[in-house]
Amino acid sequence: MDSLTIGLTGLVVLVALIAIRIPIAYAMLVVGGVGTALLNGWPIVLSQLKDLAYAQFSTYDLSVVPLFVLMGAIASRTGLSADLFRAANAWLGWMRGGVAMAAIAACAGFGAVCGSSLATASTMGRVALPELKRYRYSNRLATGTIAAGGVLGILIPPSVVLIIYAIIVEANVVTMFMAALLPGVIAVVFFILTILAYTTLVPGSGPAGTRAERSELIASTLNIFPVLVVFIAVIGGLYFGLFNPTPAAAVGVVMVALIAVLRRKLTLVETREALLETARTTGMVFLILLGAELLKIFMARGGVPQAMAEMMANSGLAPMTTLIVLLAALILLGCLMDSLSMILLVIPFFWPVLVEINGGDYAAAAQSPFGLTTEELKIWFGILALIVVELGLITPPVGMNVFIISAQAQDVPMRDTFIGVMPFFVAELIRVALLLAVPGIVFVLPRLLGG
Repeated sequence: MDSLTIGLTGLVVLVALIAIRIPIAYAMLVVGGVGTALLNGWPIVLSQLKDLAYAQFSTYDLSVVPLFVLMGAIASRTGLSADLFRAANAWLGWMRGGVAMAAIAACAGFGAVCGSSLATASTMGRVALPELKRYRYSNRLATGTIAAGGVLGILIPPSVVLIIYAIIVEANVVTMFMAALLPGVIAVVFFILTILAYTTLVPGSGPAGTRAERSELIASTLNIFPVLVVFIAVIGGLYFGLFNPTPAAAVGVVMVALIAVLRRKLTLVETREALLETARTTGMVFLILLGAELLKIFMARGGVPQAMAEMMANSGLAPMTTLIVLLAALILLGCLMDSLSMILLVIPFFWPVLVEINGGDYAAAAQSPFGLTTEELKIWFGILALIVVELGLITPPVGMNVFIISAQAQDVPMRDTFIGVMPFFVAELIRVALLLAVPGIVFVLPRLLGG
């Protein structure tokens, strides 16, 4: 067999291994190792493995990952999620659907200090679901809101997946964080409007709560001051160039740990659990990174990305149509694997296609069919990719956020939760369409702050 045939066969084998639930890191390691051996022999594979792990894991940019994971692990144990929900509920709960809107606002706030969609869904589910049930919200709206709100953690900075994407395409992490903020805010607004529309079309699904007294408004608002301080210190420090991502993450860890200590939440047991969670998550991320790098080497030697880029460039499809096809493929793949794995697996194939369509690595905006330089295309496509990737967290058959919420609301059939997230799914598709039509939305903050 020629190199391209071996590469394409490797892709088919990889999909088959994933389909039978082999962990994606092991699947990529096996396919990448065996495929490279078939092309170039086992000595080449062994030589790569000797240096590859060190070359990957010693990269300074990756040091930010365990720090942000640790910050989220500590934050989820400090009661910040409950404070955020109480404050949002005090301001919004009196409206029809207001408690659900408060849950969305709290998910966004918690995602800003956590950076993990799964952790956001799990933590906010424990906090908000009892209140939604107490106010007799429909099961579909209650569970669907929390599952959908969890996806906000992947885009609102800091986000581990966003960092990994930036490393893959060699984009500036701080610029990616700047670009992600406004689309994240738009998602919050769209989700709140979705709840408003749902409760209007389905009367009784989201009854109004009680109006908070002024003293409660003030007290609950003051309680979320620590979250605001952490967000401003970490993200504001990044945006205004006070420090780079790794020092910013370290500052975030120290501040969240200090809050936990002052609240007497960070016991030795909690500290041990947070460190173990960080070690497990970081180990998983790094193993997937190693597998993805070995697979990328195999595919490059097989000529698969180059062939794919050439095929799409010669397909006769309009550039925007090609981009939409790639985004649709990401949505479908999101139904089968988690967001981080998908970014690591797919972006090395899709990115060369877009570079080719855009006119090459150094294309100017005037040459580009999208009106963007290649550097700008990295940012725009990254935000679009992360939005459609997050849809995989709420779509069947995987829908990890839905599984998490179903485990917490065992009296609600999983089918109802999937139905409940569909209005939010539509809202996300509208957000994608808006960003496709107006790419400049992504660049508002980077251009304003000089990112």
